[in-house]
Amino acid sequence: MTFSLHGVAVSRGVAIGNAYVIAHDEFEVRDHLVEAYEIESEVARLRAAIEAAAVHLRSMHDKIPAHTPADVAAFIDTHLLMVSDATLSEEPIRLIRERRYNAAWALKCQHDAIVAAFEQMDDPYLRTRRDDIDHVVNRILRNLFSAGISKPTADDTRLQGAILLADDLAPADALLMQHHGVVGFVTEFGGPTSHTSILARSLGIPGIVGVRHVRRFVRDGETLIIDGNEGVVIGEPDQRVLTHYQRRRSERLKHSVALNKLKRASCVTRDGVALDLQANVELPSDFEAAREVGASGVGLYRTEFLYMNRIDPPTEEEHFETYRQLVQTVSGLPVTIRTLDIGGDKQVELALTARPKGANPALGLRAVRLGLKEMTLFMPQIRAIVRASALGPVRMMIPMLSQLDEARQVIELVRNVQAEFGADGVPFDPQMPVGGMIEVPAAAAYADGFAHVLDFLSIGTNDLIQYAIAIDRANEEVNYLYDPLNPGLLRLISMTIKAGARVKVPVAMCGEMAGDTRYTRLLLGLGLQSFSVHPSVLLEVKGVINDAYSKPLKSLAERALKTTDPERFKSLLVELT
Repeated sequence: MTFSLHGVAVSRGVAIGNAYVIAHDEFEVRDHLVEAYEIESEVARLRAAIEAAAVHLRSMHDKIPAHTPADVAAFIDTHLLMVSDATLSEEPIRLIRERRYNAAWALKCQHDAIVAAFEQMDDPYLRTRRDDIDHVVNRILRNLFSAGISKPTADDTRLQGAILLADDLAPADALLMQHHGVVGFVTEFGGPTSHTSILARSLGIPGIVGVRHVRRFVRDGETLIIDGNEGVVIGEPDQRVLTHYQRRRSERLKHSVALNKLKRASCVTRDGVALDLQANVELPSDFEAAREVGASGVGLYRTEFLYMNRIDPPTEEEHFETYRQLVQTVSGLPVTIRTLDIGGDKQVELALTARPKGANPALGLRAVRLGLKEMTLFMPQIRAIVRASALGPVRMMIPMLSQLDEARQVIELVRNVQAEFGADGVPFDPQMPVGGMIEVPAAAAYADGFAHVLDFLSIGTNDLIQYAIAIDRANEEVNYLYDPLNPGLLRLISMTIKAGARVKVPVAMCGEMAGDTRYTRLLLGLGLQSFSVHPSVLLEVKGVINDAYSKPLKSLAERALKTTDPERFKSLLVELT
């Protein structure tokens, strides 16, 4: 009998195939102590397991074909760095020698300590980085236990046309999906910002995560359908359901071919309004992806990854080298570098940020507030960005502004650095634009004030929605309230866009809402003219824009913002979305 299960859609598309069920890792870590004479052999066993994990990852890396998206290699590189990092390898050895822990228990204790730090993070993307720790530690544990884990092998012919079902998948498993004919995947855990989800979007493989206990209901080898648009898993489909999804899959393939033709097309509505469509990038592997899909620039480069997994802050030279690579890769396109957005809810290991989090870390010392308080953390980045401005069209963006004085202080720091460089003969662009993110309701309400001081504004909807509706988007008890269509939020967005238009200062949007095609027509109606989205969804957004008429949408949006009748508001939204 046909049945359905639901999860979180992380990679669009429809997949039909036979289920390939990957069993749980069947090993149990126990806290027994080793005898004194066993200590060094236990240390050697752990080191051998770590080296075996590194060898396996290097082997996977070496087999990556040249045409594979750079994301795959980058994520495997991340796991290789973790395997060799002293934080993961040396501390367990200390526990073995000083406390006589067995190797597996020492590794688990260190894993739990690292994961506890990640669990404190409020930001969904950073919090799901704990997945990488899980994957790396489980790989080492499998070597320690020499367990015959039921994982797919490279020569398993059943992978062709299969849908993988697992508790979770490591980024390295993406190679199996891509190169052995896997058409989709379903996991019991994971999130939309996990590395595997990001890779799946890059590879165009439909995927659904968070389908708890899916392997209890689906048998190995049975026919399965996954709808990567709606997050639905359908088991034992009858012929009517199968025919429906076969037709949808065919339509999706045709749509993908049509989208590829948009890579070099202009981003213009049907009534002739030209829009700016830029890319959000987080890792060096994203730089080339942004060029490949025809982005008009980098609208947001997140720099907090430079600060992670280290005690000392990155030097000016480390910052500069990263920015140099970015600017050279996109060759002439504008690049917007966001200054550090760490602290408070985005904890890192830097000694300079080792202070109490407070009762409400998301409202505490973070982002520009932390930067202005810790100049030894902030100034190397500002100096590097100013130096990078000599290499191409670089813009600097300040996160989490809530007061105009914060913007003025940062601009003064930039001017001081430029004056110093000018005196010393260091090249830079004296006209480098400095902008700010509007992600606090007070900043949106006073957007015209910020527009008079800054060169551009960018709406960060992820935090703006959270703060405007007063909900923790990571809290499963209340995250149902996280609604981009909340009328109060839409008014804040509209106020910001109109304030920029009045002062003739560009306003972009770089939050997740900008990359969700369900809201593209609505944002056009609100007057947004610059979108910054992940490269994997850029062509989808461009397709909606190029097929829309902006003037009727603006009329609908104005009526929606003015009405106080909930039913009327909903009916207008239906026409806008």
